[in-house]
Amino acid sequence: MAVPEALSAIPGVRTAAQLAEPAADAGEVLTVLPALAGLLPGGGLRRGSTVSVCGATSLVLALLAAATREGSWAAVTGVPELGLAAAAEFGVDLERIALVPHPGAELVGVLSALVDGFDLVVLGPALIEGPQLARRLAGRVRNRGTVLLTVGPWPGADIELRVSGRRWQGLTQDGHGHLRTREVEATSRGRGAAARPRVVPLKLPDASGGVARGGPPRRLVEVAG
Repeated sequence: MAVPEALSAIPGVRTAAQLAEPAADAGEVLTVLPALAGLLPGGGLRRGSTVSVCGATSLVLALLAAATREGSWAAVTGVPELGLAAAAEFGVDLERIALVPHPGAELVGVLSALVDGFDLVVLGPALIEGPQLARRLAGRVRNRGTVLLTVGPWPGADIELRVSGRRWQGLTQDGHGHLRTREVEATSRGRGAAARPRVVPLKLPDASGGVARGGPPRRLVEVAG
């Protein structure tokens, strides 16, 4: 079965032949959870952009949550270890997410079909093959108005999100108790409107398993050289 035919079997998913001005009536920016809005220019995921996420797959799931709840479709490929229970805790609408754990030998064809048929596409680290693949997909992502999220660095990404400074909360000084929240710092860097670094403290996850804003961020200092 051809890749586009396989995708068309998923309810609600459009193939390239069914698309007409895909981004025109869907808005230029896909919504994200309020805790994440400060990381992104315009407070959301701009259609036609690529966003690399380094340091936390959980942040990728959190970025999908609001958009899928508002009707967008997402595909995740090359992340066979992805947990649907964790995705649901972050608020992802599981009825609007398709999993392609192993895209097979026809990688470019599969990725092109996913970009054509979904609003958001998540690409796992094993599939990031360097600048040649990035160039081949970049134009298609822009033309289709898709948001490409990569789990790991992506050559020429419009925005890079990086998670650092992990600190778990919940244990007492003698080591007893339950891990409840993980405090992190998420840093955003990019091009154009995103050139100035942004730092947002997050609880990822928070006590409910989702994501929330953390305490005041530490000052980011630029070091020459």
